[in-house]
Amino acid sequence: MSGLTTAHMVSIIATLSLVTAVGVYSGRRIKSAADFSLGGRRAGSVLVAATIMGTLVGGASTIGTAQLAFRYGLSAWWFTLGGGIACLILGLALAGPLRATENETMPELLGKAYGGYASVTASLFSSVGTFLNLVAQVLAAVALLTSMLALPAWAAALAAAGLMVAYVAFGGVWGTGLVGLAKLALLYGILLITGALAYTGLGGWEGLRATFPAHPWFSLLGRGAAADLAAGFSLLVGVLSTQTYIQAMFSARSIGAARSGALLAAFLIPPAGVPGILIGLFMRKNFPDLDPAQAFPAFVLRFLPAPLAGVALATLLVAVVGTGAGLALGISTMVTKDIYRRYFPGAAGADRSLLVSRLVIVAVTGLSLVVVLSGNLKSLILEWTYLSMGLRGATVCLPLLAALFWPGRIARPAGRLAVILGPLTAILWKVGGAAADPLYPGLLVSFLTLALGAFRTSPGAAGEVRRHRT
Repeated sequence: MSGLTTAHMVSIIATLSLVTAVGVYSGRRIKSAADFSLGGRRAGSVLVAATIMGTLVGGASTIGTAQLAFRYGLSAWWFTLGGGIACLILGLALAGPLRATENETMPELLGKAYGGYASVTASLFSSVGTFLNLVAQVLAAVALLTSMLALPAWAAALAAAGLMVAYVAFGGVWGTGLVGLAKLALLYGILLITGALAYTGLGGWEGLRATFPAHPWFSLLGRGAAADLAAGFSLLVGVLSTQTYIQAMFSARSIGAARSGALLAAFLIPPAGVPGILIGLFMRKNFPDLDPAQAFPAFVLRFLPAPLAGVALATLLVAVVGTGAGLALGISTMVTKDIYRRYFPGAAGADRSLLVSRLVIVAVTGLSLVVVLSGNLKSLILEWTYLSMGLRGATVCLPLLAALFWPGRIARPAGRLAVILGPLTAILWKVGGAAADPLYPGLLVSFLTLALGAFRTSPGAAGEVRRHRT
């Protein structure tokens, strides 16, 4: 589908130029590897929130939510709802302890608590989990670009990967944060307009009730209680276990800025999913044979005036690309800090570390392109996201909480084993085709491993963590 007119193109180019200008400005502020990954720890609460939302409110929360709502209805809300709840917990309980550690990555924190091997293992499994979410963003970008430009899927995927690399490679967190501010202002305006149009077009609440039966369309458990509760829970533990969001806490100028930024994100993220749900339902009612992945971009092209549609399409593109770029940045930070600097200390100077970080971004984005084009073009965007969050949660969540709130109370070998056995259990459970969501057995094994090692004080870990706590 491609119906772009001159008016569309002019507004698309103008919007992208604005965002690019902000990105160029942000790139000029990069003076060191610390600036690249943490913005020099100068981020205020608004920039912290923008960094979180710039990654969490992207392709999955817009295009992916509309895709799932097209098929199941209200249960598509779990992505942004779960993300908002996670940010609430992040702000109320974790922002202070995390910022006080003065760490750069989660695996670094785990390494101090449980030893270096825990850091390396957490980096590897967390990077794999984050990579699965990167695949979801490429899928969302393919749906958007094929709608806009009638590109073949492979060309759209290639363009998406290239844009993600360009977006973050010269901006780091300042890029995702500052560009996130511009993107979020545009995105929330577009979501408000499109959501209102879809709701009106459906005939309001009475029209919705007349068109769709209550189940599954108006149930948060429309795909089944097990599937949907697991989806929400995976968002909860996944956000609390993801380098990109934790990195926003580390980059804050103070504990107060970290806490306020997380709470602001918690307030703004859940409503972002509602317009996508309404658009998915509207397109299901009026275009039941449409490819569900194209529900959101097709709605924009068909029902918005061309100048506004151009702004909306450009904003969606930046949202998808920005989310993918933020995820790639999170992977590169973990690999550079927790693996490269550990095993190549002699070659890991500031300039070389910055180069390696950018090369990792290119490599993981290219690999995501290969996965998308290997028979996964028609898969559900949010399914990749839920799987990603679950794997990250099984790896990091419980060992991280133990390191923050019970320092020295878990034997270091038990902590290292939990970081390994949790994700391995989840992976084997998924590969084995068992009915229950793999997150549950992964967390159970992680918990039991930590419990067996509890109350066996490890003085080195306790002292290291306590020195950084408030």
